[in-house]
Amino acid sequence: MGSADSKLNFRKAVIQLTTKTQPVEATDDAFWDQFWADTATSVQDVFALVPAAEIRAVREESPSNLATLCYKAVEKLVQGAESGCHSEKEKQIVLNCSRLLTRVLPYIFEDPDWRGFFWSTVPGAGRGGQGEDDDENARPLAESLLLAIADLLFCPDFTVQSHRRSTDSAEDVHSLDSCEYIWEAGVGFAHSPQPNYIHDVNRMELLKLLLTCFSEAMYLPPAPDSGSTNPWVQFFCSTENRHALPLFTSLLNTVCAYDPVGYGIPYNHLLFSDYREPLVEEAAQVLIVTLDHDSATSASPTVDGTTTGTAMDDADPPGPENLFVNYLSRIHREEDFQFILKGIARLLSNPLLQTYLPNSTKKIQFHQELLVLFWKLCDFNKKFLFFVLKSSDVLDILVPTLYFLNDARADQSRVGLMHIGVFILLLLSGERNFGVRLNKPYSVRVPMDIPVFTGTHADLLIVVFHKIITSGHQRLQPLFDCLLTIVVNVSPYLKSLSMVAANKLLHLLEAFSTTWFLFSAAQNHHLVFFLLEAFNNIIQYQFDGNSNLVYAIIRKRSVFHQLANLPTDPPAIHKALQRRRRTAEPLSRTGSQEGASMEGSHPAAPAEPGTLKTSLVATPGIDKLTEKSQVSEDGTLRSLKPTSQQSSADGSPTAEEPGQAWREQRRLSSASASGQWSPTSEWVLSWKSKLPLQTIMRLLQVLVPQVEKICIDKGLTDESEILRFLQHGTLVGLLPVPHPILIRKYQANSGTAMWFRTYMWGVIYLRNVDPPVWYDTDVKLFEIQRV
Repeated sequence: MGSADSKLNFRKAVIQLTTKTQPVEATDDAFWDQFWADTATSVQDVFALVPAAEIRAVREESPSNLATLCYKAVEKLVQGAESGCHSEKEKQIVLNCSRLLTRVLPYIFEDPDWRGFFWSTVPGAGRGGQGEDDDENARPLAESLLLAIADLLFCPDFTVQSHRRSTDSAEDVHSLDSCEYIWEAGVGFAHSPQPNYIHDVNRMELLKLLLTCFSEAMYLPPAPDSGSTNPWVQFFCSTENRHALPLFTSLLNTVCAYDPVGYGIPYNHLLFSDYREPLVEEAAQVLIVTLDHDSATSASPTVDGTTTGTAMDDADPPGPENLFVNYLSRIHREEDFQFILKGIARLLSNPLLQTYLPNSTKKIQFHQELLVLFWKLCDFNKKFLFFVLKSSDVLDILVPTLYFLNDARADQSRVGLMHIGVFILLLLSGERNFGVRLNKPYSVRVPMDIPVFTGTHADLLIVVFHKIITSGHQRLQPLFDCLLTIVVNVSPYLKSLSMVAANKLLHLLEAFSTTWFLFSAAQNHHLVFFLLEAFNNIIQYQFDGNSNLVYAIIRKRSVFHQLANLPTDPPAIHKALQRRRRTAEPLSRTGSQEGASMEGSHPAAPAEPGTLKTSLVATPGIDKLTEKSQVSEDGTLRSLKPTSQQSSADGSPTAEEPGQAWREQRRLSSASASGQWSPTSEWVLSWKSKLPLQTIMRLLQVLVPQVEKICIDKGLTDESEILRFLQHGTLVGLLPVPHPILIRKYQANSGTAMWFRTYMWGVIYLRNVDPPVWYDTDVKLFEIQRV
């Protein structure tokens, strides 16, 4: 039968279904088989031939027919899984049912009345139903569907290679050990099967159906208690699924082993269309959805450091019920960590591989899913996090992350990407090793729209952060606290900042300490506190190599004097705010010598008008996102549980609970009738007295006269002489006693868990356009907006 006839017959069946007002019996095989038995329709055909309006019409007007269609399609998948799909016809039926369910499921989820349908039991809808015990027969439809998909993903000659020789009889699906059929070498599996295009395509179709099953989460509004588990994911990742381990391993290995560069031959990807990428993308999406688990609310397995002979640690306590999270948290072999890290770094760096031959390497598009996966690995597996930070391999994650942040900074449709990138850096910055690694010289010349500089990875980070703050769009302001917290966290370890980076930090201080900025919002002064804390850390702990920063501080000394003499009387406050109304630009680029951008870079572009984006829930404030720890003499961290309004040695409001300080500020400032916030003298005084200026003022007091003397004596206008003097200078014994180093470590909380859920599903919604699985359905987890 030609494909045109096939489509026509399928379309006729759909029309019959939508026009029948009477229920069609489930036993009427002649009618139901038209949907899957005689047709060869691609998933794109199914989407075109089954319009949304018709699915909704059947749902409203003849619900029993829609119910029967779903039940029969699931039954066919179950039969295929039972028989092992030996004939071509059986394989075709399984694929047709899979496509049809992918099309219909979102319309079941969007109607609250239908939501329980898949979790209800259909009489006699057990697996097989012949003479098995009754409780087996009473499986909810959802469970039968999920178990069938799992079986089909390890079906010899359909989705995996058969191990039998031609003389043997067919492999028995029931006795098959799917751990021997893992799709790709890597974690816990050494054998790399021969690539097979057909198997990849079949896996991809089944994974798309699986992802569609999981997508019920998109049709529930974001709940503040993110403890609501997704019943589909919960069942699929439970011990009920005998393929949980091999499937988790297959997905992880398929993603981490993928090399898009086409085995190193330029333009190779143009010769044969890369069929692996869609599978890798689908695998990455299924993986991050199965790992959607709120680590703040559940005990994650603590690992005692013993290694066993298996790829997974024998964890004790047993860890989360979700086996995928459980397995992920128990990976522990160095070679497995190496494989995962190398794979993710290779894929994240792929868009940066601008060779001299345009389009010679394939550009992957799933970097957001990879960033979520990397986040989950670090969040659920602390051993992996330590492994990442143990060598300079962490820089292979840092550089692409900074590249994406810099590239997306002007694009409103990529706010989510900006957040995940910053969250990852915040998580890494809580570990001392990250700050130490940043001292490695930066020599890779990835074309980026930033000023040219010579220096370390720390300089790169500061230059990119400066660019985001001064030339990103307005919606990024909530991230400023996070960006500067990262700078503070790494500051005690930075051995030598370049002049470019030092000037950028002082430009930020200058911009943030203008009176109108300080007085125009209740939390803006926190930014000044963060910058001063970073300067203090460098001066106290890394003075020797940081003559560039010291020189920049001396040159901009007026900024520190202005802060020390900040006006606090009402007329001055009023005047500062008036000045604000005349300047629209939040942070001027003046005062920062931009310098030419790197060769070959493109300016960060705003989103094209009309670009679709999904809304995100608000992220928690920095006080909820992080927990303060103090670094002891031996380098260990001691958590600081917030006590009442106390401040640290240098007077900065470090150990005080920001939430409490914020309530105090609300009391001190007056909120006018319009709800417009307005600052008062008491409020300014309450934090001005805590500005940690002592160390810098002492430094200026000692060094400025000496520098001025050199200039007069030698008639100097040349920086190099002064820098030479500062390099050999010392402030030993002249500075206040060094303050303890404070690190603000990321801590899991339900606010970020909910943010990740909305972000992840938003990415999946927007990236699945062919076919457009969820497009134009009534999702509730986020709003679809146009830029």
